[in-house]
Formats: sequence, structure tokens, C-alpha cells
Amino acid sequence: MKIRTYHVLVAASLVMASCSDTIEENGGNNGPSLPPVESNAANTNYQPAFAGQTRANGAKTSTPYVSEVVTSALASPWGITALPDGRLLITEKAGTMRIVSSTGTLSNAITGLPSVNSGGQGGLLGLCVDPQFTSNRMVYWVFSENVSGGNITSVAKGRLSNSETTIENPTVIYRANPSANVGNLHYGGRIVFDNTGNLFVSTGERSDLSTRPLAQSVTAALGKILRITTSGQPAAGNPSFSQSGALPELYSIGHRNPQGIAIHPVTGELWQSEHGPRGGDEINRVLGGKNYGWPTITYGIEYSGATIGSGIQQQAGMEQPIYYWDPVISPSGITFYKGNTIPEWQNNLFVASLSGMHIARLVMENNKVIGEERLLSNENQRFRDITQGTDSNLYAVTDGGKLYRIRKQ
Repeated sequence: MKIRTYHVLVAASLVMASCSDTIEENGGNNGPSLPPVESNAANTNYQPAFAGQTRANGAKTSTPYVSEVVTSALASPWGITALPDGRLLITEKAGTMRIVSSTGTLSNAITGLPSVNSGGQGGLLGLCVDPQFTSNRMVYWVFSENVSGGNITSVAKGRLSNSETTIENPTVIYRANPSANVGNLHYGGRIVFDNTGNLFVSTGERSDLSTRPLAQSVTAALGKILRITTSGQPAAGNPSFSQSGALPELYSIGHRNPQGIAIHPVTGELWQSEHGPRGGDEINRVLGGKNYGWPTITYGIEYSGATIGSGIQQQAGMEQPIYYWDPVISPSGITFYKGNTIPEWQNNLFVASLSGMHIARLVMENNKVIGEERLLSNENQRFRDITQGTDSNLYAVTDGGKLYRIRKQ
């Protein structure tokens, strides 16, 4: 097992701190602030709506920690969640699940799942287990499904058999209509339980110029955060959107391709990561009934360099991201740290980064990012998802098939 150790480099930190114009607490190491971790030029000259919305001060973990590769034998893992006994349940893009032990023992492929469309960005995506998994063994997951009219982001559930070899009675409980026959991008694909026993699900707007406007439509489930019951019905207490024909399962609208959602361990609020176009990756604090702007407002531009829409970044009635990146890091899965082994990480948000090839640690105060650190950037891996295990360690999977454990030294 490969183990990399990360020690505090006091001298280097002091040299870096001398490059900063200000000396203040950054919340990450209770010492001098560091320069922002991003030094490359932005794609645009768009100005943030408030200080610290992008390129926050750098942060550096002072507690020595190590990362280790638990296994390298996964096949394009996409989602990861902890089982009550400490093992990890992982989805693989082509349509299988695996269980991995703390020592790296990999189960056989778990069978019985509905077929997935694994082309492009599709496949077997995010997953979570029921809070009562010990007694009911229920698993919930998101996948891209072939249906009449094209393909679609779907949600399913099933019972993990006692033998852990198959999913029993798999049932599709929700489909994010309308289906689209426009390609295989932007499915969203994360799922998590809220604190009331209902499910949050993220869906993408499918990328195509013809479907992109549906992110703003309350009669379509594309480009949304949904809140549904475990049987796929609209959850009680969902917000009401004023427009006619609004879907009752909608929780928020105006999203592009949200590949990460997590519940804040203190407030119970939903937070989300979202892929921007060329620039404009976002972290959002998601409040019920709010509009997060895509594609009307964005801090990014088209991949061609063209302006998106009217080229505006703010509009009344639309929410600002808590944080954004330009250039992008391609944020995927996210998790809040609520362990006790590295106290300075408490309630920090950890973001799996694909094109950025690192794990971003965001230090927050009063719902603002006050520090950013890049972890495991020397591993040269596209980090797809991250979670906290029952042992308080962080676990992350990569497109290259690796499972990392990050723990105190």
C-alpha cells in the first residue's frame, strides 16, 4: 500500500506568507494568510459579486496527515458511501457496485441492477444507503437510463441481499423528465438523505443548447435539485414555485451540471457543487425555492469563447454562488468533514476535482469561503467522489480506479 505523508513545512509557509499583502487569520491554520492557490489567468474579466467569492486566501493544514491507496482495482468508480460496519459501497460507471474493505479487499460485482446507458458522462452514478440500512439494507442510486425518446436521469432503489451479491427487487422510483435524445452529457447524478428521511437528487440540463433553457423551467426536472420520498413522490414541505404547472418535487432551479451534494453537519442545509462551462464552476448553499441562475447568469463563457446569453453575472431573483472557480477545476462529489481526528478540518467542505486533479479543501466561516487548500495534487488523478468513513477518515475515488484514504498521521 502506497502511503504519502504530509508534514507542516514551517519555513516554506513563512516564505509563502511573505508574498501576501495582508496578515490575518484564514481559519485553516490560525496563522498568516497565504496567497490564493490559483495563479493561472481567468478566462474572463468578470468581477465577483463580493470579496472572497473566488480566489480566497490559501490555507494549509497544520496537522500531519497521510494518504494511502486502499485499492487500484476499481473500474471507473463514480459514487462512494460508507456502510455502517465501516466498509465502503462504490458504484462503477458501467453498471456495477462493489464493496471494499478497509484493507482493500474488493467484492465481486454486485448484480441485479437495471441496465445503464454508460456512454459519455452517463452510467451508474451517485448512491446512498438508507439511515436504517442495518435493519432494511436499502440502497438508493442515480443512473442514466435509456427510455422512449432518448435517455434520462433516473433514481432507483433496492435491497442489498444478505449475501451481498445482488440487489433485490430493484425499482425505478423517479425519472427526471423530459427525456432527451441530444447526447450523453450533464446528467447531474448525486443523491443524499436529508435530515427528515427524504432524498435530495441533483439533475443536469443535458448540455445541449436545446435543453439548456429547461434549467429555468419549473415544468421540467432538468437542471434541478429535487426532493422526493423514498418511493419517488414529492416530499412534504417542498417549496412552491409561483409559475403555473410547477413540478411539486422541485427544491431549487437554475443548475447546469451539479455533481456534488452534501448536508451541512451543523445547519442541516444542502450544499452543492456545479460544473460551469469555460470558467464558472460553483459551490452553492441551496435553499428551497431559489433560482441559481443558469443559464441567465454565469461567471463562465462558452467553450468556444463566446458569451453566454447576455453575459451577465447578477440578476434580481437569482442567487449568487458562495464560491466560484475560473479557470475551472471540474468539481464533482463533495463532503463536509465532521470527524474528530483532524480538528482544524471540522465542518470544512472537501471537493473532488476532476480536471484540477486534486481535492479542494474549503475553509468556511458564516457561509463564506475564507481559505482554500489543494490536497493530493501530486497524485495526478481525476478525483470523482469523496466521503467520510465511519473511522473519521476521508475516502476518495478516482476515474483511474483508485480508492484513497486520507487520515491523520
